[in-house]
Amino acid sequence: MEENKNRESLGSRIGFILLSAGCAIGLGNVWRFPYITGKYGGAAFVLLYLVFLIALGLPIMVMEFSVGRASQRSVIKSFETLEPKGSKWHIAGYFMLAGNILLMMFYTTVAGWMLAYFWYYLTGKMDGLNPAQVAALFGKLLSSPGEMTFWLAITVLTGTAICIIGLEKGVERITKGMMGGLLAIMLVLAVRAVTLPGAEKGLDFYLIPNLAHLSSNGLWNTIYAALGQAFFTLSIGMGSMSVFGSYIDKKHRLTGESMYIIFLDTFVALVAGLIIFPSCFAYGVDVGAGPGLIFISLPNTFNHMVLGRLWGTCFFVFMSFAALSTVVAVFEHIIANLYDVWGINRKQASLINMVAIFLLSIPCVLGFNLWAGFAPLGKGTCVLDLEDFLVSNNILPLGSLVYLFFCTNRYGWGWNKFISEANEGKGIRMSPSLKGYLTYVPVVIVLVVFLYGYYEKFFM
Repeated sequence: MEENKNRESLGSRIGFILLSAGCAIGLGNVWRFPYITGKYGGAAFVLLYLVFLIALGLPIMVMEFSVGRASQRSVIKSFETLEPKGSKWHIAGYFMLAGNILLMMFYTTVAGWMLAYFWYYLTGKMDGLNPAQVAALFGKLLSSPGEMTFWLAITVLTGTAICIIGLEKGVERITKGMMGGLLAIMLVLAVRAVTLPGAEKGLDFYLIPNLAHLSSNGLWNTIYAALGQAFFTLSIGMGSMSVFGSYIDKKHRLTGESMYIIFLDTFVALVAGLIIFPSCFAYGVDVGAGPGLIFISLPNTFNHMVLGRLWGTCFFVFMSFAALSTVVAVFEHIIANLYDVWGINRKQASLINMVAIFLLSIPCVLGFNLWAGFAPLGKGTCVLDLEDFLVSNNILPLGSLVYLFFCTNRYGWGWNKFISEANEGKGIRMSPSLKGYLTYVPVVIVLVVFLYGYYEKFFM
């Protein structure tokens, strides 16, 4: 495949790894992972999660990178470039692009919550609040469409400004800074958390496997939760990794590059647990408290700590970096598709994306207040739940199936072309002997995730 000479490229290998990791590392690591680990049994759940991460996540990530690097195009054009003449694989690219837009329609709102809480701590708004007042503050944020829209706008403007600067000078350089800051703040917070009085009970729960914990919510439910978390944490199935693959050279084999990204993604998730579980056990907070763990339970622990305002500010800086790194990476994906398909420049594509994402995100904001009576998936659900369901339970698994079929099937790109691209360069090699496994086993696993997601949502 001839290289696309007009395509922008990343300035360094570390930039590619951190940008790809920034897309994978997000609220799924630092928000969902801790509370789902608390719910499903701690260390035993983590072991299951790691097994599925390698067995399922790694090969699909390598496939996405391979398709992007071989085609030198964004997701829609990548299939169009590599597919056999007359086939229609490129249609899947449009659904994947739609998935990225859908993701940003609710992710930018939640990222805005992180920025809001950073501001609350920085300005002392959280000082001296009792548990009821902490809960009321979060409720007040959700009930205010004006304040939520303000933080949504800040999030979208920040992501757009970084993308307009350019791939290397903006997206790559600033993502490096955010990721470096995120990792540094995490380590400081983790040290503080594990040295709290009573933290050892949280460390035992988190680090010492107890197989009895696996059955507390039902063994199958626990296995499915670990499988789902491993699958969704890497942002695979929507073409984002394919776009980043199109920005890199062929000096390194893609299995090794994928392993670096998965290591960083897992490291962030595990260290997030080192922050949250010791803190919760030290102050008697329920580790299975669900999404409210971040906005209600943890602020109560910070309010009990010496220098709690400082630790709370640092925590929400870290959460904001995690959220914004994903926003920037997904914005870059959408923008790359716009200028690949329409032939417009980066600035034009960035501004179109900014306006579209802002307007399309308004329903999510209103779903918590003015449209709170709209329950699209049943009682207690809102617009965010619908958008999350469409992305997490549909586009991600179905998109992953497309990559699996495209890279292993002779009616797609085909195994030989895929394995040749994946193994070009130096580094860890993917064995051609894995063809049988990758042709059948991940397909079955992804289908289980997809079908059980519907069963869980509508029949349980």
